Amino acid sequence: MRCLEAVKVLEVLRLREMGFSQRDIGSSINCGKSTVGDVLRRCQEVGLTYEAAEKMTNEEIKVLLYPSKTQYSASRTEPDWAQVHAELHETDIRGRTTRVNLQYLWEKYRQDCPGGLGYSQYCRKYLAWKDSVGINVSMPINREPGKEMMVDWCGDTLDCVIDSETGELLKAHFFVSTLGYSYYPYVEAFPDEKNDKWLAAHVNALKYYGGLPRVITPDNTKNAVTKSNYYDPAINAAYLDLARHYGMAVIPARVRKPKDKSPVEGSIGWLEVWLLEWLRHQTFYSFRELNAAIKDRIGELARRPFKKRPGSRESDFRTIDKPALRPLPSTHYEAAEFITRRVPQNYHVEYGGFYYSVPYTLYKQKVTMRITTSVIEILNESRQRVALHVRRYTGSRYDTDIGHMPARHRHQLELGAYDGARYREWAGSFGESTYAVIDRLLCAQATEEQAYRSCMGLLQMGKKAGSERLEAACRKALDMHSVTYTTVKNILQNHQESVPAAKTSRATPPHSNLRGNVWE
Repeated sequence: MRCLEAVKVLEVLRLREMGFSQRDIGSSINCGKSTVGDVLRRCQEVGLTYEAAEKMTNEEIKVLLYPSKTQYSASRTEPDWAQVHAELHETDIRGRTTRVNLQYLWEKYRQDCPGGLGYSQYCRKYLAWKDSVGINVSMPINREPGKEMMVDWCGDTLDCVIDSETGELLKAHFFVSTLGYSYYPYVEAFPDEKNDKWLAAHVNALKYYGGLPRVITPDNTKNAVTKSNYYDPAINAAYLDLARHYGMAVIPARVRKPKDKSPVEGSIGWLEVWLLEWLRHQTFYSFRELNAAIKDRIGELARRPFKKRPGSRESDFRTIDKPALRPLPSTHYEAAEFITRRVPQNYHVEYGGFYYSVPYTLYKQKVTMRITTSVIEILNESRQRVALHVRRYTGSRYDTDIGHMPARHRHQLELGAYDGARYREWAGSFGESTYAVIDRLLCAQATEEQAYRSCMGLLQMGKKAGSERLEAACRKALDMHSVTYTTVKNILQNHQESVPAAKTSRATPPHSNLRGNVWE
């Protein structure tokens, strides 16, 4: 005999007390006359009346009328539904769901409990448990105006753009953003979903809204998150750079929690019907043309009135969301690429075939290069700037900041940086005697490059001894008719620059072995 639900038992007792026949009662509760008779018999055996049944729970009525069935059911071991639920939603170290379903878990259960629940019963009881603990119920979210911009790629793509040069049919990918309160959408089509398109879409969306929300809520796409983690997600460096420029926080939605960004998920579903279907049978000859059509269509859709409340997406945006947005920054955001390099022995890191210097003390350490179309910014492991270069596209392959070089390398660089004209110019700043010495050193060689090191040596001596002592030493060397690097050096070392030449040098006395004329 069929086991009737407790609510129907109550109805049988109520209608019987009202004087209805078993046939009429059966027709009312959609069961047979014999089932009604069985229920009335069982109630009579245990003395159950309608008044008493009203005060009992459904389970108490079931146990009272069908004790054998409930005992049998109780004897069958049920799984720990909380554990079943946890196993279904278990993730690996990368945040990916393990490939486990109810069928697999039920088969494991039956191995441990051969006489346990059947698969259909197993599924029904699991769903009933979810209902009982409130897993399937949703909490209304009161979103703050101007706070969130939710972003995602639309799952569908369209082959709707013809390349004007090749005639190839290109696939369009659709970026969608939605403001959390008004559900006001922005849609832009791109030829792919690469990171530069992702960043450009955000910049264009913010311009479209004419203001800044405080929070961006993306999905766990690689454009936004390099490693998913509920407590500490690793945000893509370029994406974080954009957020910092605009003064916004990036708070990714939880993995497999679409309700965290329900406005954009709802907008995607809405747009797939009203936008993509509208575009499906059209052809465009550039993405510029396609995006112009999208902008017109989105404007039209946003002005459509809500069905269940007054206003529209556009009116809610104009009156509620937009006044709450912060103003856009005055400086334009330039999208950046981030790459990591280890500093080599020559303390220059490479990008695009060009080499950019960092402080030599960072040798063997990792640095991050922030690359834009105009500059190369280099950050240390603490994310502090250690170098800034204008990005090169032509010219010398090496861009070196002299401040990044060790002292011996700076000396070597200075040695090769001067030519004869520059040495003469420098010497003239010290005085006439220094200029005369430098000029004679340069003119004494077949090629003036041979004298560069001597000139550099005098430059270094001037830095150590001072300009006055160097000028005096050069004057003394001229008086002595001994214009060499060594002579000037010895004069300075012995502090003889202030001693008159007559007292420090004597003419060679004539003698029989002296050949040639006496040098004066």
